[in-house]
Amino acid sequence: MTSVQPVYLFGTCLIDMYYPTAGLDAAALLELCGYQVEYPLAQTCCGQPAYNSGYTKESYDVAAHTVRLFSQQNYPLIVPSASCASMIKHEYPSLLARQSELSRLANSLAARTFELIDFIADLLPFDQLAKQKEQTVCLHASCSSQRAMPVADRWREVLSSIPGVSLLEPEDAAECCGFGGTFAVKSPVLSNTMTKDKAAKLLAGGPDCIASGDCGCLMSLGNHIKYLHGHDPCLHIASILANAFGVAHEE
Repeated sequence: MTSVQPVYLFGTCLIDMYYPTAGLDAAALLELCGYQVEYPLAQTCCGQPAYNSGYTKESYDVAAHTVRLFSQQNYPLIVPSASCASMIKHEYPSLLARQSELSRLANSLAARTFELIDFIADLLPFDQLAKQKEQTVCLHASCSSQRAMPVADRWREVLSSIPGVSLLEPEDAAECCGFGGTFAVKSPVLSNTMTKDKAAKLLAGGPDCIASGDCGCLMSLGNHIKYLHGHDPCLHIASILANAFGVAHEE
């Protein structure tokens, strides 16, 4: 009998606090692809907000905790956020470089850290899906998905593979939504202007929903659109996929 491969799931702060359904849907998709999901309850923030704001000691402490927690087993670490995945994969090794044991663990963890959609894209049984209700989905490719973790093309690929989905891309698709984590706090006027501009371009084609794989972008765009139009059309790609495969969790 073939054993099931365990994987760690990193929940992210925003999924934990604001988008729990996206986290549950991410777990359901991993299970659909044949993985056993391990979710250590002691996990916390990846440390990116503190790191980007220059709080080196605080981010060091968070990174050290995260590395130790997810090094109890050498399972792949799956992150439903290109931004958080990038922090763990690209910033932890240099942040923890001054302590030899933590440096070793950080490099090991970085090598087995993957963004969710990129990890499961080739494993999802799209050939088993029947044509579904027609819907238009406009993709917001986050900055992290285009650069630090170049997975935006994988997002496009999986959304285009859902029968009945017409994928739209906004004008100036490579532009930032204005969230940028602590950028939205430090420069709120500029951030709001960028969000307003991005939201208008995402809505221009009249999509049924706006999709992304980063909850920070979804939160910023979704609340802006809800404030203006009374509804939030933004969904994590994991939730769109989970719904298509019939494994979605209800809000």
